[in-house]
Amino acid sequence: MTLMTPPPIDPEEEEMLVPRSEFAAAEGPQPMEVTPAEATNTVVTPVDDDPPSARFTWTIENFSRLNGKKLYSDVFFVGGYKWRVLIFPKGNNVDHLSMYLDVADSTTLPYGWSRYAQFSLAVVNQIHGKFTMRKDTQHQFNARESDWGFTSFMPLSELYDPSRGYLLNDTCIVEADVAVRKVVDYWSHDSKKETGYVGLKNQGATCYMNSLLQTLYHIPYFRKAVYHMPTTENDMPSGSIPLALQSLFYKLQYSDTSVATKELTKSFGWDTYDSFMQHDVQELNRVLCEKLEDKMKGTVVEGTIQQLFEGHHMNYIECINVDYKSTRKESFYDLQLDVKGCRDVYASFDKYVEVERLEGDNKYHAEQHGLQDAKKGVLFIDFPPVLQLQLKRFEYDFMRDTMVKINDRYEFPLQLDLNRENGKYLSPQADRSVRNLYTLHSVLVHSGGVHGGHYYAYIRPTLSDQWLKFDDERVTKEDMKRAMDEQYGGEEELPQANPGFNNSPFKFTKYSNAYMLVYIRESDKEKIICNVDEKDVAEHLRIRLKKEQEEKEQKRKEKAEAHLYTIIKVARDENLHEQIGKNIFFDLVDHDKVRSFRIQKQISFALFKEEVAKELSIPVQCQRFWLWAKRQNHTYRPNRPLTPLEEAQSVGHLREVSNKANNAELKLFLEVELGPNSQPVLPPAKTKEEILLFFKLYDPLKEELRYVGRLFVKGTGKPTEILTKLNELAGFAPNEEIELFEVSLLISLFCYSVMLDHESFNLNLTHPFLIQEIKFEPNVMCEHVDKKLTFRASQLEDGDIICFQKPLQAGIKCRYPDVPAFLEYVHNRQVVRFRSLEKPKEDEFSLELSKLHNYDDVVERVASHLNLDDPSKIRLTSHNCYSQQPKPQPIKYQGVEHLSDILAHYNQTSDILYYEVLDIPLPELQGLKTLKVAFHHATKDEVVIHTIRLPKQSTVGDVINDLKTKVELSHKDAELRLLEVFYHKIYKIFPLNEKIENINDQYWTLRAEEITEEEKTLDPEDRLIHVYHFTKDTTQNQQVQNFGEPFFLVIREDETLAEVKIRIQKKLQVPDEEFSKWKFAFLSLGRPTYLQDSDVVSNRFQRRDVYGAWEQYLGLEHSDTTSKRSYAANQNRHTFEKPVRIYN
Repeated sequence: MTLMTPPPIDPEEEEMLVPRSEFAAAEGPQPMEVTPAEATNTVVTPVDDDPPSARFTWTIENFSRLNGKKLYSDVFFVGGYKWRVLIFPKGNNVDHLSMYLDVADSTTLPYGWSRYAQFSLAVVNQIHGKFTMRKDTQHQFNARESDWGFTSFMPLSELYDPSRGYLLNDTCIVEADVAVRKVVDYWSHDSKKETGYVGLKNQGATCYMNSLLQTLYHIPYFRKAVYHMPTTENDMPSGSIPLALQSLFYKLQYSDTSVATKELTKSFGWDTYDSFMQHDVQELNRVLCEKLEDKMKGTVVEGTIQQLFEGHHMNYIECINVDYKSTRKESFYDLQLDVKGCRDVYASFDKYVEVERLEGDNKYHAEQHGLQDAKKGVLFIDFPPVLQLQLKRFEYDFMRDTMVKINDRYEFPLQLDLNRENGKYLSPQADRSVRNLYTLHSVLVHSGGVHGGHYYAYIRPTLSDQWLKFDDERVTKEDMKRAMDEQYGGEEELPQANPGFNNSPFKFTKYSNAYMLVYIRESDKEKIICNVDEKDVAEHLRIRLKKEQEEKEQKRKEKAEAHLYTIIKVARDENLHEQIGKNIFFDLVDHDKVRSFRIQKQISFALFKEEVAKELSIPVQCQRFWLWAKRQNHTYRPNRPLTPLEEAQSVGHLREVSNKANNAELKLFLEVELGPNSQPVLPPAKTKEEILLFFKLYDPLKEELRYVGRLFVKGTGKPTEILTKLNELAGFAPNEEIELFEVSLLISLFCYSVMLDHESFNLNLTHPFLIQEIKFEPNVMCEHVDKKLTFRASQLEDGDIICFQKPLQAGIKCRYPDVPAFLEYVHNRQVVRFRSLEKPKEDEFSLELSKLHNYDDVVERVASHLNLDDPSKIRLTSHNCYSQQPKPQPIKYQGVEHLSDILAHYNQTSDILYYEVLDIPLPELQGLKTLKVAFHHATKDEVVIHTIRLPKQSTVGDVINDLKTKVELSHKDAELRLLEVFYHKIYKIFPLNEKIENINDQYWTLRAEEITEEEKTLDPEDRLIHVYHFTKDTTQNQQVQNFGEPFFLVIREDETLAEVKIRIQKKLQVPDEEFSKWKFAFLSLGRPTYLQDSDVVSNRFQRRDVYGAWEQYLGLEHSDTTSKRSYAANQNRHTFEKPVRIYN
């Protein structure tokens, strides 16, 4: 599957193929509010009690009146398993219908259950079946991912629009095609042992990259060239693409286990977000080869990419009746071949070189000869030694306005002869002596649908008869049928389980099919499939990687022998001095940062003490070890010293007795007493009456906490007996007044304080003594130690911590005057990194805040840092911990209570926030609806973007009135209208009374324009039609591509095209020479019918409302000379379509 460990899905972000996720819901089965609906369910399967595949049909009546958030279908059986369909009629926190396939009995299945299925989900179009919305995928279901499907299945606006055909008589029909497949034990397979090769680990959604890297690696000439790219021992793989690729290839060649790709993706400049983003293999191939080609320049391997992959073809246009021919030579690194309408690779090549006739209205404008009949085509000058063929499995469906995957059957040969039929694919300039006979090397496969899936590769590394399948970490031997025949695509006919019954065979579309083919020319294969050994690898790289391998082997050995050893972690006073006040405040020590010993279990503890004596220079007789104990409040404290009997035991036995919760480690505190010369001395005997306490000193002026030492006190003694010693530890005068606090962790909240005089303690003090206990949420407790009570009466025990301080003198103010205040501050402090939302990768700044701060507190600190007068103009946006990007929607003003809530992201906490500076205060802005409207001037060739802010209950009429105050009109009585434009088509004219709260300008462009006078005076027979610019994409099977600004045009009843053209040319102000090249066509559902000047235009157009008329329009065909702009912001590009970028 695409995501090995899918992160939780942010409801505000665009969705790919995902498991159904209830945001902010607890783990485990959730109670459901399922609204009863009048629904019928049918299952069409072969007659079999245990069908491997089936189609389930779910008819849902009264669909628009469903009130529940989600709705389950009836349970149906496929492959002996229970399934059901889950839908969110109003979307799973998105403005799309959400739909998933669910394992119906997942909560009752045994531990470790798993099942694998290929399936498609569909919403049937009940008017035009060909517009049925269907999406397909595959998934291995388990307890963690018991449902899988599409959070953004289809826009709710399309689903609930009766004219679209998905809801008929308020009835929705849902279909699920499910085919259950056998689950293979993935992890028990030893790829190196079985095949001699190893796989690549998947970082999340990098299977597409893994399949390409394996293909490139198994082109030995390419691998050798990568090895010979100059790198140095000072380079770091994470910062050098050549070194990272060398390292990866070396490990693939010599490692015994699967290889990680994180170093390589880090060298690309990718973060976690990129690793969970699936891209296109072809796009990555081009970007990576271009990057390597650039980095090979000026080295001994310069030109390798061109030598391997570069071919050339010639584009030509040749006039038929005059002696004129135009040619252009172009290079290619791969060829895109049509799949649709072609049965095999040869048919695609035939189509590639197919001659197009330019005649009639489509004549070619030849220099000095005017318009001429001509032939247009492509022929190949030369082919490369390694031929990469990209099969166009994905294409844009203009009628459905979406990308679709072509799963048609498409065959490819083991040997490809591109000299066939007397070199029909070759240009006159081609060298005919070169034998362009190729043998198949690799088949890259895509399994799944347009919205996600999985990539893997079949490769013949030595071009022998043995094929290998490289599927991420798993490499298996395969036969030719599996590598070739089964990757042709098409339909799979499942065998009849009960052939005696008269029912039609059940066919299932094969969603796994070839997507990219790699051929190697026979005459070059000896050169390409060359020998690559360690001599080709730089010495520094061999040394580095062998060292890494040795370290890895040592870790593996230690892991394998871990059961024979005990890890003993020894904390000492030195560790407490180092850590307390820096990163330790409430406890004593971080056990991961103390000295650890790896000791064999059977070794006696006495021998371990000798090891300690040797390592730490502490005589055995001067060592006293204490066991740590985990208390109920989840803190660790030294609990008791080891007895002589325990010290006589083995290390392993002692560990098992002392630490049953974690058998891998033994945690000890080493008590060492120092004599007058700071040398270790024998520890004094400890009686049962004595308690070991640890002491920390707090300085409120410096806001500093530090460890000062430990003392043994008698349980019957009182704090007054140790005050002089504590002052000595702190460096204070012997009679200095100090306050004592006990610090621990609890989950409680209450506070009380009592003022006691010094006479009660028989102390020579000049100020009354404040005794207080403060307990605060969530889990820090700091109690004032009562000096009238004994240590035992105060419930103090071995390992407890006492904090003490001087009381503040009158008139001195501090932020945190006492220990409780300081520890509360430490417990809640949070350093937050702030980034500009507009430039998140540029400079950031950090602020220390409190987790208890509210929204106003946070923005006030940010405004102060930015020297802004008005903090209310700052708006914050949270950080997505999984994508490492800002969340799509900002935080609502006072929408969360505390900073800790702002930083929370599912089960993780971020330390990043994004800020932006608004032009009006955020509370005011949140009461308004903000729209960006592009105003098109009636007489000037200019477009100005205006930001309109109005109360959310305002109407489109209010928007227009506000816009009139900001724009220049052609005359004072001009009327405006607001349009919805998407992909260069006008989809809607907004009624003046429509509420703006529901208008979404995130994906659509809102355009305002004046209504022309001729539109206001339409005769009954006149037509208002859509006029769009278009061109034909030669790389997309001559498909129509719209561009430019669409517009409306009034056409009269008997007006010819010649008359209409005059008005269009005047309106668009196109020069005569350019306008003479334009063609005019009537387009319906994307199909052009070219018009003659004498044609009456109105005869082509039906009488219908303008809304919805985008399906029929007058098309202006001409070349697109406008500057290419990125429409990523408003064209609703899905995440899988985002471009591949290598930053370094």
